[in-house]
Amino acid sequence: MLTQPFADAVAEAEKVITGAPHIRTEQDLVEGYDYLAGSIRASLQLAWAYQRDFPYFVRSTGPYTKLGLDNPDTLYFHSYLRDDCEYVVTGRRGSTADLSFQVLAGDYSPVEVPDSLTAFDDRAFEIGEDGAFEVRFGPAKPNAGPNYFTLGPGSAMLIVREVFSDWSTEQPGVIRIHRAGATGAPPPLTRDVLAKRYGVAGKILLSRLRTFLAFPEWFYLKLPVNTMTEPRATPGGLSTQFSSVGHYDLADDQAMIVTVPASDAPYQGFQLGSMWYVSLDYINHQTSLTADQARVDPDGRLRFVVSERDPGLANWLECTGHRRGYLQIRWQRLARKLGPADGPEVEVVDFDQLPHRLPFHERARVTPQEYAERISARRAAVADRMLG
Repeated sequence: MLTQPFADAVAEAEKVITGAPHIRTEQDLVEGYDYLAGSIRASLQLAWAYQRDFPYFVRSTGPYTKLGLDNPDTLYFHSYLRDDCEYVVTGRRGSTADLSFQVLAGDYSPVEVPDSLTAFDDRAFEIGEDGAFEVRFGPAKPNAGPNYFTLGPGSAMLIVREVFSDWSTEQPGVIRIHRAGATGAPPPLTRDVLAKRYGVAGKILLSRLRTFLAFPEWFYLKLPVNTMTEPRATPGGLSTQFSSVGHYDLADDQAMIVTVPASDAPYQGFQLGSMWYVSLDYINHQTSLTADQARVDPDGRLRFVVSERDPGLANWLECTGHRRGYLQIRWQRLARKLGPADGPEVEVVDFDQLPHRLPFHERARVTPQEYAERISARRAAVADRMLG
């Protein structure tokens, strides 16, 4: 059968899921099967979108195709490249907090992070007064101009990130890509081409699952539990992005207080992730907050409370039944490097001690109706963004 290689890969992928070392409960396994479904969808899309001569941008991840501790505040796009061709990226800048570009050599694998050959945000090129821009990527050439970026040997993928800080007001832009000088159209489909795509989709699926189950072991699980690192350049990421990471293990009667200065960076966001290394449900629950969404205390600090139980506070991050999970703070579009003083302080306390441990506890309170309105606004904002 034409689809047999992919069917075999799905069967093997199910074994990867059921054999994951972190599974302890039936809910862990159920979420693993849901993660598998999203990975199957994404792998088929990636295999069919492999067009380097007639490229186009596709969504790399979304609410139903999650991977790699996806940022709830970010729209991810990618396109495939050849390192010996020139590509033209045109569009119009939206009002998001950040718009960035990154060229990778190859893809993520279970044993390594791909080299980031080029990484920059939109401060690195000229944009018209109306927000329109044209950026070119290609082989090295003299006098290329300010909006030309050289593709290093092995360049294989262009990733674009649009990052939202205020979900309710910021609007996405428009972006497209084409290969310079391309004429004609892709060759017609044949049985051999389809067979190859199904085979590639199977390989993508297995690599995707194995890679991002190994990824936390490299960067998170070796850290002491219920701690977070000082800010550091994101591994394999953007030159203007720093992050602080950790993993938590909290009982129902415990809460984690994460205190961090409100940054002057255009984007600062905090999120929780499951042990499958994907974001928790950020549509129907407050499992992430940006600096614009959070309530800043009078001393200029953000105090987040991570807990299963509802503390009645504006900056509550819901564990949604996940006793264990991942923590990540990101700062983007930075104008300076961050140091320990910019990073978080973490304290685990008894849930009932929160009023005594939070210096501005009364000011941080919200009513159940106010919190319900927050969730309603999240649902509407995500729906608008995903259709944008």
